[in-house]
Amino acid sequence: MEKLKEQVNDYMLRSETVMQYEQDKYTVYQNYLYKRALYGFGKKTVFSQKEIDQMCKRKKQRITNVHRRAQKVLNLTKQHITNIYSNDIFQYFFPNSKLTKELIELTEVDEKFKNRIHFKDLLLTKDDIISIFIEQGVLPKNFLSLKEKPISLPSLKNESKT
Repeated sequence: MEKLKEQVNDYMLRSETVMQYEQDKYTVYQNYLYKRALYGFGKKTVFSQKEIDQMCKRKKQRITNVHRRAQKVLNLTKQHITNIYSNDIFQYFFPNSKLTKELIELTEVDEKFKNRIHFKDLLLTKDDIISIFIEQGVLPKNFLSLKEKPISLPSLKNESKT
């Protein structure tokens, strides 16, 4: 038993196993803006119930509008990527088909259709989503240079107290 303890201790001392964890390259404020746009007031919201209760109606509406726009942009992007993948599949398996040629010409997306495919399945990363949000105006153009929350203007009057 003593010999086993020595072997384990020796192994632990000589072990060169290093655990590496993926680190987020975005600041706390950048993550806040990203999550606010992506989740809004949903299950994974960045706001506590107390913060939501203290927000004025106009701020809640602005957050809701940004979230809706973000979801619309993501849905259309996911449809576009899905179309590209399906066109590639048809071209690979049926390169000379008339149907394939017709499908490839159709590049329309439907705002009413909800694409439920996960980001991971479409190979969309957080960086990709942030780039899309910046390009489409969901996140500010200077998003990547933001380090901390800027000094803000006075808050809108808290309508719950009036």
